[in-house]
Amino acid sequence: MRNRMIRLLTVGLVTFASACLGSAGEAPSPPVTRGEAAFGPPDSLILWRGDRQVAAYRNLPEIFPTRTIEAGSDPLPLPSRSADFSSFSFEAGGETYDLDRFIEDTRIAGLLVLKNGEIALERYALGNTAASLWVSYSISKSVVSLLMGAALRDGYIRDLEDSVADYLPVLEGTVYEAVTLRDALQMASGVEWTDGYNALDTNFNRSLTMPTLEQLHGLGARERVAAPGARFNYNSAETHLLGTVLRAAIGNNLATYLSQKIWRPLGMEADGNWMLVEPDGGEHGGCCFSATLRDYGRLGLFAMRGGVLPTGEQVLADGWMEASLTPSQANPGYGYLWWLRGEGAFAAIGIFGQVIWVDPAEDLVIVTHGAWPQASALYGRVYAFAEAVREAL
Repeated sequence: MRNRMIRLLTVGLVTFASACLGSAGEAPSPPVTRGEAAFGPPDSLILWRGDRQVAAYRNLPEIFPTRTIEAGSDPLPLPSRSADFSSFSFEAGGETYDLDRFIEDTRIAGLLVLKNGEIALERYALGNTAASLWVSYSISKSVVSLLMGAALRDGYIRDLEDSVADYLPVLEGTVYEAVTLRDALQMASGVEWTDGYNALDTNFNRSLTMPTLEQLHGLGARERVAAPGARFNYNSAETHLLGTVLRAAIGNNLATYLSQKIWRPLGMEADGNWMLVEPDGGEHGGCCFSATLRDYGRLGLFAMRGGVLPTGEQVLADGWMEASLTPSQANPGYGYLWWLRGEGAFAAIGIFGQVIWVDPAEDLVIVTHGAWPQASALYGRVYAFAEAVREAL
């Protein structure tokens, strides 16, 4: 145990100091990329609307430092299937929507429906194309859950009952010493926090540009308001904390590990990128990797198939997706950073219209890229669309 703690302390300190933590025998992480900041102060990202919002979501490396998620050279095929949506319609909020009205009124930039692994519907708007990368916001949280499952299988994470402070000694002696990895995965640390998306001074917005070590010190100084595991409280900073746990445990960056475990072997068609909290630092676990619409769909297929690659190789710990989709004690609609939608369906969800909806019973994956005028106002419309597609197909 003493040797383990020494190793974790050493890796944890290196995590804060370096952007390229290469594991033994592995290639170093891809270089950080960043273009000219042409959009204005990055800490106002969530307040932008209209054309500026769309341009920002499609060009995140022009605003924030990012790290590349490298794809391979053999994309997983997504063949087309015959599906007629010409007479498709559904009801939501007392209104009737056909496909065109849904896309226009909901400010959809990309819409993908996969049935039995085949493309039943693919539409683009707001200037997007099949090659466009689009920001995920909190879909990144569900990706952190997948990476946690991979790290558990690989032996980097020992047990979900480990304390967060076991991997991040800077949090020893703070409220997080009593918080387990499982508590954090279920958004049930019991530590005071409010995300907020409607002003510059919200916790979430400040966390977009706050250095990792400063964030950890700030989290450790917060008050406990409930026993660990007892109360659900949505907390983006704690998913960044989990991302930092992963970086310390694996001795590498999240984008690199994601590329090695999922992006390349699954067969993503394009490089993605993941926003960094600070230049040459760690990825923001709670927010903002970017990928193409089809690669979001492939990610949904991977989750639906239990973390099994097309080769049959199991990437995640045994039973990880089943455990991830088990209702937590604190919130029956939430698992390990996945939203549970009933009848076995589940979803990765990001503000302003980013959704990966997965329905294993119907072998159905639905992806939306959005640029909504409000952070969370239109989810009911997207859910109604998903239910109508389920019935139509």
